[in-house]
Amino acid sequence: MSTIGSLALNSIHQGDCVALLKQIPDNSVDLIFADPPYNLQLNGELTRPNQTKVDAVDDEWDKFASMEIYDAFTTDWLKECHRVLKNTGSIWVIGTYHNIFRVGASLQDLGFWMLNDVVWIKTNPMPNFKGTRFNNAHETMLWAAKSEKSKYTFHYHSMKTMNDDLQMRSDWFIPICQGEERLKVNGQKAHSTQKPEELLYRVILSSSNVGDIVLDPFSGSGTTAAVAKKLGRNFIAFEREPFYIDVANNRLKEIIPIKDSLLEYKVEVKKPKVPFINLIDKEFIKVGDFLFSKDEKHTAQVQADSSIESNGFAGSIHKVSAHVLGKESNNGWTFWYVKQQGKLISIDDLREAFANQYLR
Repeated sequence: MSTIGSLALNSIHQGDCVALLKQIPDNSVDLIFADPPYNLQLNGELTRPNQTKVDAVDDEWDKFASMEIYDAFTTDWLKECHRVLKNTGSIWVIGTYHNIFRVGASLQDLGFWMLNDVVWIKTNPMPNFKGTRFNNAHETMLWAAKSEKSKYTFHYHSMKTMNDDLQMRSDWFIPICQGEERLKVNGQKAHSTQKPEELLYRVILSSSNVGDIVLDPFSGSGTTAAVAKKLGRNFIAFEREPFYIDVANNRLKEIIPIKDSLLEYKVEVKKPKVPFINLIDKEFIKVGDFLFSKDEKHTAQVQADSSIESNGFAGSIHKVSAHVLGKESNNGWTFWYVKQQGKLISIDDLREAFANQYLR
């Protein structure tokens, strides 16, 4: 069994999160998602207009005697999170207007570097039954790196692809848990603040890699652990209440991880920066060789200065390919081929071969 410090990986550990965090070595966690108590400060029962009771968040774990006590609690667990987070890692903390501004101040005071605040807009929020305020239809997630100079993970292109080739915005429209996703025990909600898997799917997919360690200091119903397992990450989670640990462990038993081959960030792969002259210097292509379009309708000859010439027009592999196509611009790497042993080979493949031999 793999461990981190004295604690088993891919397990939910029972106990106080600060005490458990102290057992984790410095700079050892890749991603943290924290869903701490919101300190909602509810006084009395919340009822609907027909006087039926609303199943609101009134758990003892969400109650603090004062703002000062809540702030001290927040600083304690965030300080440990800062210590265990890798310099290449990042942290997400979710909350509501009751607590997120106080959490944000603590994050900055401890040296975290803010990257985004992402708004989870609930497409099916609970109504405001009293009609005394606006319908509270969102929660806020703060995303931060360990420091200003951190080289944190962010899969920008994958998130853009997920959003129909538009930049992923900081407002995420996701419904609250409902139907089969809502975990129940004896017909009652297992946890009052269960987060939707879709929310954690975006968080973990966007800001971690396969095999990374994802930490959740407030495991609750185990959504972070469940999605981490599904996405091929390692997880470690903490929870005080044995009841919630049982709920989460039963949930984890049903999770089938996605195959590693389907978790590759293929849209994030960037071609190596290899000037065309490098291929000539190392004789992947020789001066005087002819380049061909894939259909062999267009040819160009390689010059000593790494330019190519086609029917009297000379320039870079890109400019000449654009010229023969009558276009303003074109990618010469994917347009031109060279004949070797009677077969056409893409110069883009030769670029990759050069990089594998000399740059990696």
